[in-house]
Amino acid sequence: MSGTPEGPVHTEPAETPTTEAATTERHRARRAAELRDYRAAFRVAQLAMAVVDEDGVVVAANDSFGTLLGSAPEALHDQAAADLVDLAADGRTWHAYREVLRGRRSRFRCTRRLKHADGRSLWAEVTVAPVPGSRRVLLSIADISDRRELHARLRHLQMHDPVTRLPNRALFFERLSAALEAAAQDAPDPVTTAGAVGPTAGSHTSYEPYGHGGTGRIGLCYLDLDGFKAVNDTLGHRVGDRLLAAVATRLTECADSDGYTRNGGHLVARLGGDEFAILVEDSTGTEQLADLARSVLDALQHPFDLGGQRLSVSASIGVVERIAHGTTATALMQAADTTLYWAKADGKARWTLFDPERNAHRMTRQALSSTLRPALEREEFALEYQPLVDLTDGVVRGVEALVRWNHPQFGPLAPNRFVGIAEEDGSIVELGRWVLNTACRQARQWQKDHPRERPIFVSVNVAVRQVWDSDLVADVAGILAETGLAPHLLQLELTESAVMGSNGRPLQALQALSDMGVRIAIDDFGTGYSNLAYLSRLPVSVLKLDGSFVRGFQDEEHANPADELIVEALVHLAHRLGLTVTAECVETAGQASRLRRIGCDTGQGWLYSRPVAPDRIAALIGKEPLPV
Repeated sequence: MSGTPEGPVHTEPAETPTTEAATTERHRARRAAELRDYRAAFRVAQLAMAVVDEDGVVVAANDSFGTLLGSAPEALHDQAAADLVDLAADGRTWHAYREVLRGRRSRFRCTRRLKHADGRSLWAEVTVAPVPGSRRVLLSIADISDRRELHARLRHLQMHDPVTRLPNRALFFERLSAALEAAAQDAPDPVTTAGAVGPTAGSHTSYEPYGHGGTGRIGLCYLDLDGFKAVNDTLGHRVGDRLLAAVATRLTECADSDGYTRNGGHLVARLGGDEFAILVEDSTGTEQLADLARSVLDALQHPFDLGGQRLSVSASIGVVERIAHGTTATALMQAADTTLYWAKADGKARWTLFDPERNAHRMTRQALSSTLRPALEREEFALEYQPLVDLTDGVVRGVEALVRWNHPQFGPLAPNRFVGIAEEDGSIVELGRWVLNTACRQARQWQKDHPRERPIFVSVNVAVRQVWDSDLVADVAGILAETGLAPHLLQLELTESAVMGSNGRPLQALQALSDMGVRIAIDDFGTGYSNLAYLSRLPVSVLKLDGSFVRGFQDEEHANPADELIVEALVHLAHRLGLTVTAECVETAGQASRLRRIGCDTGQGWLYSRPVAPDRIAALIGKEPLPV
C-alpha cells in the first residue's frame, strides 16, 4: 500500500527522569520542607534558644530568647553567647562551655543570674549541647526564677524561728560552720604572729592577716533570759512569745550597731526557748565582744511595754573568742555553754568571758578520758534498763538500755559524765558496740526465760560517731546473728540533730538498718532542728518527745492548753506518717492521762520505774500491768 512503511516502525521513548533522580529530588524537597518546619518551630518555641557557631557567636536566636533578655532576636545576632548569659563568670563554667564548642564534651548545664533589659534580674538554667551533624551548638535557657523564689521561701521558713523571725538553730550552725571555715583561711601566719596580740612598736612582723582580709578569729555571745520561765508560767505563752520577739529586736539593733563587720552585721539567732546567740565573724578581740555584751545587757535592762503590760527581764551571757583554725562548732558551743553557766552561777544579769583556768572540770574530764578505754577491759561498765510502757493498757512493751560507769575513783557515773568524752576521743565506737551486744544478749535472755510472754524490745542509743567511724550496719547484723535476737526487737535511738539533715553515709546506714527490720527512733524530738519535712524522707519508726514537753503538762487546774496543742499536733503528724510516739520524763499520773488522751503510744519515766537492773525488768514481764 502506497505510503505505508514496510516492516515494524521504531520510535524513541520520550525523555523522563530516572527513578534515582526522582528519589533524590523528593528527598531534597522533603529536607527543604523539614528545614522550614524546624526553623518555624525554632522561631516560635516557648523555650529560649540560640544557635551558636564554633567561635561562640550567636548566628540565630528565637523570639523567646529575645523576650527573655528584653531584646529583639535580630539584635542578638553576631554577639558572644557567653556575654549574653554570663558563661565567663567563673573559670569552671567557662572551661566547660569552651569544651562543648570544641567538640570535646557532649553537653553541660549551669544556673545563671541574668539581667533583663529593663534592669530586673532573673534566674535561668542554661544548657549547651552540640547540634547533630554540625559544628554549631544549641544554647537553651529556661527561666527558673519562680522555682528559685519558692525554694528560697521554703528554706526561709525552715531556717527561721516563727516567733522572732530570727535564724533558728539549724541556720545558726550552718553559718557558724561556714564562718569557721572562712575565718580559718583568713588566719594570720602562725609563724610570724606566734605569741603576738597585736603589732608592737619597732616590730618588723605585723599582725596583718592575709587571704580574704579577715582576722581569722570567731566570737560568740551566748545568752538566755533570766526568769523567762516565770513569765511563761504566770502570763502565758502568748505574752512570752511577744517578749521574745521584742528581745530579738533589741539584740538585732545591738548587733547592727556594733562597729565594723565584713558581712554588714553580726548574726543574731534564736537557738530555742529563751536562748539566743550573736555570732561575730572576724572578731577583733575580746574587747569588741565585751563591748557587745555590755550593750546587750544595757539594752535589755529597759522595761518592755507589751500592749500595756510592762515587763522587765535580764540576761546572762557567756562570751567566747577563738582562733578559727583548729576550732570546731561543737567546741565553740561547749565553751560558750560552760561560760553561760558561769554567768548564771555568779548571780545572773551579767556577762562572763571564757577562762581556761576556771575550766577546772576539764581536768576531771581528762582523767575520765584517759581511763575510759581501759575501763571496758576492766568491765567497769554496766547496763540498767528503763521500761517503755503502753499508755493504753500499762503493759511493758520495751526497755531503754542506759549505760553506767562504776568508776573506781569517782563512783557511779551517769552517761552525761562520760559519753561526750567518748564521742570526742572515739572510744564511743567500742563502748557503743559493747552496749549494743550486752543489751541484745539480755533481751534475748528475757525472751528465753519467758517463752510464753510477748517478747519486749530493747532500745539502744547510738552516737553519730558510731555511724561515721564504724560499720554500724555490719556490727548490728553480726550482733543480732550472734545473740539470736530478732531485728524487730531492737530499736536504735539517734538524737534529732543527728538524724535531721542526714545524707550520704549516715542516711544509707539508717536505711540499711531499717531494711533489716531494726526500728529507728528520733530521741529528744523537739529540741534540735525540728525540720518536719525530713520525717517523710527518713526511715524512722518512732518519735521520742523530749521531756520538756511533758514537764509542761501540769495538773488540770494549772495546765497550759498550748503545751497540749503542740504535743497533740506532733502526735497527729507522727501517726499520719506511720510513726509511733513515746513520751519521755512521765512523772505523774496526770501527765500520763493527758498523754493517753491525745493519742501518745508509749510513756517512759519515773512514774513507771527508774532505770533498774536486768532482774527487776524480768520481774515485770508477764506480771500485772503498770498503772497508766
